[in-house]
Amino acid sequence: MRQLPLPFDQKPDYSADNFWTYAGNTLAQNWLENPAGWTNGRLILWGEAGCGKTHLLHIWAASHHAEILKGPNLRGMFAVPSSPLAVDDADLPAEEQTLLHLLNAATEARLPVLMTARLPPSRQATQLPDLASRLRASLATEIRPPDDAALALFLARLAAARQLVLDFHIQNLLLSHLPRTPAALAEAVARLDRASLANGGKITRNLTLDLINDLRIID
Repeated sequence: MRQLPLPFDQKPDYSADNFWTYAGNTLAQNWLENPAGWTNGRLILWGEAGCGKTHLLHIWAASHHAEILKGPNLRGMFAVPSSPLAVDDADLPAEEQTLLHLLNAATEARLPVLMTARLPPSRQATQLPDLASRLRASLATEIRPPDDAALALFLARLAAARQLVLDFHIQNLLLSHLPRTPAALAEAVARLDRASLANGGKITRNLTLDLINDLRIID
């Protein structure tokens, strides 16, 4: 899957107020409210890049005072956890042994662990058998892509928040050529807003196509 560049070096807004709820992520949100029901105290949110996994992880971590860790930074030995853990990109640990150690330590301390991944445990290329076993013995729930109606509604909401007027043709271009994720639409609208300021506030078809090409969305 093609990746979107980060937006203008901005720090992402991972607040609960900024999260978009739709049918494809409601099950995940329900599970986040019930850590006591997680299998072996662990929950894995999985789905394609930009679907909102990291956003939900930060919301949960803030409400449960959890320590946030990044999978690619998991290397060496960590101290025994004293609070819940939230591991983003848990399917990409720098060292699998470190992630295994953390999961075992959290289990012994009876602390919940929230993880995100792009694939369910059964499809991850985990090399360490003990880690693969722990992951497969965790509750996993998918964040599914939004349907066409939900995407159109979200695009309208993004445009309204920035007081942008997107005509029908511009909306169709964005919805047809962008990845079907909230992050992709939010990134595109933010860039379109900035570009329109340099164009006298006008959002034209050519400006939109240039934006899409700049994001390398069109092959």
